[in-house]
Amino acid sequence: MRKLVVLILIFVFSWSYSQETEFKNPRVGLVLSGGGAKGLAHVGVLKTLDSLGVRVDYIAGTSMGAVVGALYASGYTGQQLDSIIRSTNFDLLISDKVPRNSKTFFERKNAEKYILTLPFNKFKIQLPSSISRGQNVFNLLSKLTLDVSGIDDFSKLPIPFYCIATDIQTGDEVVLDHGNLAQAIAASSALPTLFQPVKLNNKLLMDGGIVNNFPIEGLLSKNLDFIIGVDVQDGLLQDDDLNTVSNIMLQINNFRAVKELKEKSKLSNIYIKPDVADFSIISFGQGAPIIEKGQKEALKFLKELQSISKVQNFKKTTLKFPKYNEININKIKVFGLGKYTSSYVKGKLRFRNGETISYNDLGKGVNNLVATNNFDSFLYKLIPNGDSYDFNAQVVEAKNTAFIRFGLHYDQLYNSAALLNLTKKQLLLKNDVVSVDFIFGDAPRYNFDYYIDKGFYWSIGINSKSNFINYKANPSLFSDNQQFSSTDKVDISISDFSNQFFIETLIKKDLSIKVGLELKNLTISSKDNLFNSLLNSDSYVFEDSNFFSLFGVLKLDTLDDKFFPKNGILFEGNTQVFLSSPGSNTYFSQFSFLKLNIAKAFSIFDNGSFVLGAQSGVKIGSTDVKSLDFGLGGYGYNNINNYFSFFGYDYFSLSGDSFTKAYATLDYEIFKDHHINVAANFANIGDNIFLNSEWVEVLNHSGYAVGYGIETIFGPVEIKYNWSPDTNYSAYLINVGYWF
Repeated sequence: MRKLVVLILIFVFSWSYSQETEFKNPRVGLVLSGGGAKGLAHVGVLKTLDSLGVRVDYIAGTSMGAVVGALYASGYTGQQLDSIIRSTNFDLLISDKVPRNSKTFFERKNAEKYILTLPFNKFKIQLPSSISRGQNVFNLLSKLTLDVSGIDDFSKLPIPFYCIATDIQTGDEVVLDHGNLAQAIAASSALPTLFQPVKLNNKLLMDGGIVNNFPIEGLLSKNLDFIIGVDVQDGLLQDDDLNTVSNIMLQINNFRAVKELKEKSKLSNIYIKPDVADFSIISFGQGAPIIEKGQKEALKFLKELQSISKVQNFKKTTLKFPKYNEININKIKVFGLGKYTSSYVKGKLRFRNGETISYNDLGKGVNNLVATNNFDSFLYKLIPNGDSYDFNAQVVEAKNTAFIRFGLHYDQLYNSAALLNLTKKQLLLKNDVVSVDFIFGDAPRYNFDYYIDKGFYWSIGINSKSNFINYKANPSLFSDNQQFSSTDKVDISISDFSNQFFIETLIKKDLSIKVGLELKNLTISSKDNLFNSLLNSDSYVFEDSNFFSLFGVLKLDTLDDKFFPKNGILFEGNTQVFLSSPGSNTYFSQFSFLKLNIAKAFSIFDNGSFVLGAQSGVKIGSTDVKSLDFGLGGYGYNNINNYFSFFGYDYFSLSGDSFTKAYATLDYEIFKDHHINVAANFANIGDNIFLNSEWVEVLNHSGYAVGYGIETIFGPVEIKYNWSPDTNYSAYLINVGYWF
């Protein structure tokens, strides 16, 4: 029946077209198919139409065709769309990566440790519904369509428009021609597995290409004289390409679409099919050549298009890009809340009723909320209200509150390690989270966190962790025994078991104060056979003590990336007072530490960044506990106690009760995610170095490094060659994956 209707439409349309070949002011319709990144070719076609002066009077689109068509219908020119595409970071857009400074300190720690997170429900691991929630895509679409956000009827847009989505619950085709434009095109372009479905008008909607990838039928009733069809979808694959599961599944999915297209394409007067076979649906990084393919194919119909433009006498006007310097927020309304309160959402958004903000601040606020991972979806619309906007948001709270996470890592101190994490949100309270890391490998350890997040109020946390290190070092670093001063490096085992209770509060988004209590058990020993035989012992123990202390931390962190920062500041001041050593050292006397870590990252040229930093520490009071002195050497991000990295020296090579260090790193991103860098550091370390001016005048230890790093889904992969002219020491340093 459907085929018969299409044939009748083809006959009627062809007959009517043959009856009148000349029009005084012809009305032109445009239909744009779906095709993922291939759909960027639509922009090339639009650039050609603009250059020839062809006026488009109605647009229909599916998926990427809906995105391009909606923006063009909103008033953008083809050239402006080209500029938008060239300036868009599609990797960031699709990955849903939230900027680091939008996350709390607790959330940053999670994001910089795990490589894979899966829902975990009723002791069963579940696969996520999609790779991305599509939040970054929606944020961009909302910004680009802000000027038409008050238009609910898409036929009232500068160019009338509709798009197609699929009701994923029924398989029905849904025509979207009313509502919020950004939400409509987000639903139409929600590519299965890449983006999660969009809940709209009580329907769960996905990519319109599933049911109708060339929605031309609706244009036939719009009083149009010409219809231009642009098709970028794949044809059927041939024998040589049907050799993978994904290609076979693609072939099966394309059977219906290709068959229908043979009939639908005849409904268009001009049928443009750019040659984009060499690109995939995710080739967003190749936008420029795809756009050129669209331009090239459209020019094959130069005569036909010129005949239309000649009688239309039209020129597309350039839309002025809104600067969004200020947006007045009139009212904030949030719908769909159950577990969380409206005040919680507004607190994360960081703007309130009656406040004037920039659009960038609005985007940051949305990112703050999304970074919590407490919501599966956060759709909003800005509704003009006089000189201001009403901010109406529809949320879908996360159904999964339990997760299993994984990590992998290798470095030369801890060697190989695999991480298994269990995380449960809302265990006891709505805003709490419990997290347990189990680390397996050459140095087994664990980390337990329980955190009640109250944002700018005092949050409460409990942390318990164990750390184990086995490395060759000079025993004199851990003991005042003079007979060790000439001893070669021996196998040293460090076992650290720490438990903390703390409270912290945010003064500003990136500035926090934390105070707490700590009970630590520290054991340092050697089972080196040769060393112990000299001491007539099976195992020599340098330290086996419990320490009870108070600590406080003031931290400001605006770095845009932990491992390869380009901008931002880090300031961390730390004080710890050791009050007692219960059940351990008989002659214990109190002592304390003061530590400071500051760094500034800034861009100095395209793809180049510079980091300047300094670290310093001093021990005040008893010098009997040498095991907690400062130590310098090696390279790492998860140093324990008072150990710090220092290029040019091996781990645990330098020690003392006070130190000062300065360092600088120059990093250049030679191409995307690939870095080369050079670093230099200088230090003075020893006992009581701050009692004279020598610590300022002479930094008597120096080291240098050159390295190559890659940003991967597993975390940074780095190799560095480091050396010191002081001792002629040189070695390679290797790191694979996030540190934990």
